[in-house]
Amino acid sequence: MPEATPGHALSAWLAHWEQLHPVGIDMGLERVRDVAARMGLVHRGRLTGADAGSAPQVVTVAGTNGKGSTVALLESLALAHGRRVGTYTSPHLVRYNERVSVDGEPASDALLVAGFEQVEQARRRFPEVTLTYFEAGTLCALWCLRHADVDMMVLEVGLGGRLDAVNIIDADVAVVTTIARDHAGFLGSDIEQIGREKAGIFRAGRPAVLGSDALPPSVEETAVERPAPLYALGRAFSRTPPASGGWTFHRHGAPSLTALPDPGLPLDNAATAIQALALAGVTPAYDAVVAGLSRVSLPGRMQWRGQWCFDVAHNPHAAAHVAERLRSLPPGGKRWCVLGMLGDKDAGGVIDALAPAISDWVCVSLDGPRGCDARALAEVVADRSGRVRHCAATPRAGAEWLETQLAAADRVLVAGSFFTVGALLGVADTDDDV
Repeated sequence: MPEATPGHALSAWLAHWEQLHPVGIDMGLERVRDVAARMGLVHRGRLTGADAGSAPQVVTVAGTNGKGSTVALLESLALAHGRRVGTYTSPHLVRYNERVSVDGEPASDALLVAGFEQVEQARRRFPEVTLTYFEAGTLCALWCLRHADVDMMVLEVGLGGRLDAVNIIDADVAVVTTIARDHAGFLGSDIEQIGREKAGIFRAGRPAVLGSDALPPSVEETAVERPAPLYALGRAFSRTPPASGGWTFHRHGAPSLTALPDPGLPLDNAATAIQALALAGVTPAYDAVVAGLSRVSLPGRMQWRGQWCFDVAHNPHAAAHVAERLRSLPPGGKRWCVLGMLGDKDAGGVIDALAPAISDWVCVSLDGPRGCDARALAEVVADRSGRVRHCAATPRAGAEWLETQLAAADRVLVAGSFFTVGALLGVADTDDDV
């Protein structure tokens, strides 16, 4: 394809970045840090302010599961407190624009194209630097959010932490949500080492928030080594279990917030978001916290459209959470799963975790070199005595077949990958249809 140049559409820029670097994932910060400096985005690890304002507060969020939920909760809570908020997340479900948002609205094509033009100009200066798709997207997002003059940026770490492109920024607050085995080809399978990689976003003298009470010791050890002030769930802050009267958030040295609404996302993540907000300089006000928790939404996380539930769970830890939620549904009807996964994920672990909540399976293939064939997935399900009812070449084909089989009391989970969920959410026209 021809080089993307000023005036090209967003789709042309995305295709350009997909082809530019010899490998899709290239762990390291040298190239992306160099281009960021050329763009004037970062000075000695600090995000520089836009021409019209000072640098915003920056919160980075790393972890295996719960990153997207925590970012969405932080965004909603900060907006409810009157802050102008920009977020960067990945991957997207339907449109690339979802990755960058300002005050809850996805970035426009025009803004993203302007950002990518700035990235391209900077990387082509002598000596020319190549960037991966994710690195270019991260730099574009930082440029867009800086020029949107936001008060706070919430940045989701993509892969790992220490060597992730987002980690060129010395964040004011760094959060680690959960740690589990995922991306083994890049992070390995040693849970302690994975913890150290994720905790690589911590900075000396800046708060480190631990959003789970089941993190490997290496996460806290890394915070102590920096040293970074530590705020751990269950110690510096906590939350009560959900109850009919709501739940309670406790923060050491501050009044408790009681009778809080269920945001429909894990309460550990909600408590972590409130703690991070406070550490970012926003004193949690009760009415604003209630409003933020009530308004938060996150596509592709236990998202219901009629009989269909969409969740991007693609590792055993996330799948277990989904299964627990599904098992709380009223009895009656079959419990189907439309499952499509990438070949480098732990399909057996995901299927084991979902199995207690699923009666019938529809396996679907995903395109691309990392995609897993439906028949291979079906073999894993069958090895675990699961009932595979159909295999399909695409998520859409699997959903269309299943629509002909559903009874009124049946429920369907679509899971296994952002690609599986995104393919079906992208064609959903109403709350009742897929």
